[in-house]
Amino acid sequence: MVQALRKADLEAAPVTPQERALLELVRVLTLHPYRCQDDDVKRARDAGWTDPQIAEGVYITALFAFFNRVADAFGLEDPHYEMFAAPPQPGPWKEDKERGREGDKGSG
Repeated sequence: MVQALRKADLEAAPVTPQERALLELVRVLTLHPYRCQDDDVKRARDAGWTDPQIAEGVYITALFAFFNRVADAFGLEDPHYEMFAAPPQPGPWKEDKERGREGDKGSG
């Protein structure tokens, strides 16, 4: 899903119809905010989103637009966060591995 959304390919993204309705509104707000109409919001409502949920989507979209404009104004470069390694996942304790008790967190 991340790859499809990163490419702005909403049609290929494996999202629910409800999620797609909100993402369609976000797309309009991102690409052509002056074109956003009552019907765009109504489609999100008809898909089951509440007004506070829609508002949160609008606020997040607006904040991203704001941050992008600030970054552009100051010539900030893309930090390429997607290239950072994934955070480490919790795993067996080193001591348990050494004692052959991998996955056993009990006291026995």
